[in-house]
Amino acid sequence: MISGRSAGFGRRFAALIYDSFLLVALLMVFTGAALFFTHGAAIEPATAGAWVYLYRAGLVAIIAGYYILNWLRSGQTLGMRAWRLRAVNPHGNRMSFSAAILRAGFGFLAWAPAALGVLWLYLDPDHLALHDRLSKTRVLRLTRA
Repeated sequence: MISGRSAGFGRRFAALIYDSFLLVALLMVFTGAALFFTHGAAIEPATAGAWVYLYRAGLVAIIAGYYILNWLRSGQTLGMRAWRLRAVNPHGNRMSFSAAILRAGFGFLAWAPAALGVLWLYLDPDHLALHDRLSKTRVLRLTRA
């Protein structure tokens, strides 16, 4: 069981920035591989046809997969490790697969409209962001041992 207090917006945002650097690199590698199959032509509906939707689905799958796999394995992404954060279930244990899927989906919705769903944590009595509450998970700021 992991103990700590709920993480604030600043640490969550900083971890997101760290993760975005790694994700950009992963997405660039994926795009480079996709460009190989289009012989260097831009991946847009005019040049790739219906394949552009498979490409876009691949981008989303890479982003979601990065978060879900890391949350299932250790509860931490690279950015979360740097900022001493861990995503856990309400009891402080590793989250389930369904909770990780829900957290990823609701997390996208919470961050998308100007991070309003994440800023919700300042209004919530348990200091949970909207996607924390909806997925029955929480992000803890780990204390030093």
